[in-house]
Amino acid sequence: MKTELKQLIEKAILEAKKNQAWPDFELPEIVVDYPKQENFGDYTTNIAMILAKKVGKSPMETAEKIKNELCHSGLDPESKEIPESSSGQALNQVQDDTCKEFEKIEVVAPGYINFYLAKKYLQNIVAEVNKEKENFGSSKIGNGVKINNEFISANPTGPLHLGNGRGGFYGDSISKVLRKSGFEVVNEYYVNDAGEQIVKLGHSVLKDEEAVYGGEYVDSLHEKFSGESDAKTVGQKAAGLILEEIIKKTTSEKMQIGFDSWISERSLYDESFVKKAIATLKEKNLTYEKDGALWLRTTDFGDDKDRVLVKSDGQKTYFASDCGYLLNKKQRSFSKVIEIWGADHHGYIDRFRAAAEALGFEKGNIKFIIVQLVRLVKNGKEVRMSKRAGNVVYIDDLIEMVGHDVTRFFFLMYSPDTHMNFDLGLAEERSEKNPVFYVQYAHARIASILRKAEQEITNYKLQITKTGLNPLTHEKELSLMRELNKFPELVSEISQTYEVHKLPHFAIRLADKFHSFYNECQVIDKNNLELSQARLSLVNAVKTVLAETLRLIGVNAPERM
Repeated sequence: MKTELKQLIEKAILEAKKNQAWPDFELPEIVVDYPKQENFGDYTTNIAMILAKKVGKSPMETAEKIKNELCHSGLDPESKEIPESSSGQALNQVQDDTCKEFEKIEVVAPGYINFYLAKKYLQNIVAEVNKEKENFGSSKIGNGVKINNEFISANPTGPLHLGNGRGGFYGDSISKVLRKSGFEVVNEYYVNDAGEQIVKLGHSVLKDEEAVYGGEYVDSLHEKFSGESDAKTVGQKAAGLILEEIIKKTTSEKMQIGFDSWISERSLYDESFVKKAIATLKEKNLTYEKDGALWLRTTDFGDDKDRVLVKSDGQKTYFASDCGYLLNKKQRSFSKVIEIWGADHHGYIDRFRAAAEALGFEKGNIKFIIVQLVRLVKNGKEVRMSKRAGNVVYIDDLIEMVGHDVTRFFFLMYSPDTHMNFDLGLAEERSEKNPVFYVQYAHARIASILRKAEQEITNYKLQITKTGLNPLTHEKELSLMRELNKFPELVSEISQTYEVHKLPHFAIRLADKFHSFYNECQVIDKNNLELSQARLSLVNAVKTVLAETLRLIGVNAPERM
C-alpha cells in the first residue's frame, strides 16, 4: 500500500502540473509513513509541506489540491445524507476506483495528508492471510538476485563470544527476510586459518613464552597436545578442533544457525584464488611497485591510501587474501555481498569495498553491517563471567543460562550499530515481563482458542474468502487488522534497509493488540456464530502472522505454554 500510495500521490502532483495549476519543478522524494497515533489514519505524507514553496501556495492549500487530484474529491451524488465521523466531520466519499481502499482522505494542519483504510479493505486482509498462510508477506522483489551473506567468520582461536553471537543472529535473520522477499541467499562463514593468529594459538596451547590466548579451552587443548613442540602444527590442529566445536555445537545446536558454505582462507591459496586475484588486478593496471612491495590503487575507489598486496619479502598480506576471497565470490556468480563485521573491523571497510569494485563488483553492491559491542548487565551493573577466560562472555554460556529464544530475541531487538546492554535480569524472567514470553504467550493463547473452537463449534471453518468477515468492525478488531496490513510492507522494507530490529518490535505490537482485543472481545459466542466465525478467522490470521514473524526472527512459536 505504501508503494501504491506513493504512485498515486506522484500521479496527482503530475496532473496538477499538467493542468497548469502548478509550475514545473523537479519532483522530490515522496515519503509515506504511518502516523504516530491511529486516530490520524493509517498512512500519512508531508509532501504538501515540501512542495508549498515550489507551487507558491500554503501547505494546507497544496495538500487540498493533492487530495482533490487524488480522488476527484466530493460527496457521492447518490448519497442522501452527509456521513459523519466520530468527531462530527464530514467524510470524503471517494468516486475514483483507485481510492476505493480508503474510507476517507483528510488534510490536517500544518499540511499533512492522512489516509484512512476502509473497513472492507482491512477485512480482506484477514481473508488474504488465511488463504496465503505462511506465504503472506512473501514477494518476488528480489527477483532471484544471488547474495553472499558472510557473517560471524571469527578466527578459530577460541569459542564464540557475545559479539559473534549478536552478528550471527542478525545475519541469520536478514537471510530469512531476504529469502522471503525473493532473493537467493547463501549463508557463509569465512575461516581465517592461514594467518599468524594460528601460530599464536599454537604457542598459547604449548604455553611457551609467546603465548597469547588463555582460558579453560586453552588448558584443555594443552593437555591434548602435550608432547608436541611445533607451534604452527599445534595451532592448525587446535584451530581444527575449535572450528569443529563451533560448527557442530555453537552455531548449529546452540545458536540454531545453518551455514550453507564454510570457506577456508587456506583453500584460497591452495586453489590459487589469491594468485589469480593479484594477476587480474595487474592486468587492469591497478597495481604498482614501490619500495619492493606490490600495491593496489585503492585510492582510485575512494580509499584514503593505497594498500599493499605483496610485501617486500614476498609474503602476501591479509588484504591479498581478501582479494582472493572476493574473486572467489565473484566467480560463484554472486551479484551482491553482505559483510557483517565486528566494531574492531570498521577501518577495513574502504579498502575491502575498493578491492570489490576493482574485481568487478558494482558500486553499492557490497553491504557492510558493523555490529557494536554488548555488555551483560543485571540490576544496572555489568556481569563478568570469568569462568573460562578473563572478562570474555561466550555465547553458548549465555544461551545455556537464559535459552536460545530469549538470547536471540533480545539481541535482535536492537539495531546492530548501537551499543547494547543485555539485561540478564529481564532475560531470566519467566513471565510476561519478558518480551519473548509475552509474544509467545499470545501465539499459544490463540492456539488454545482455536482448539476450543474445534471442540465447541459445529461446522467450524476459517474464512478464507472476502465474505463472512463483515462483522469485524469493533475498534480493537480494526486495530488488529491494521497491524496485520503492515506485515508485508515491513518485510519488503527490511529486505531493502536490513533493519531486522523492527521485527521483534512488530511482534510485540501485534501481541499487544491481540491481548487488548482479547480483553474486550469475546471470541467464541455460541449465540452469535457469525461473529464467532469472523473473530476466529481474525485470531487465526494473527496467529499466522505472529508465527511467521517469529520464524523470521528465528524464535519458536509454541502451541502451548
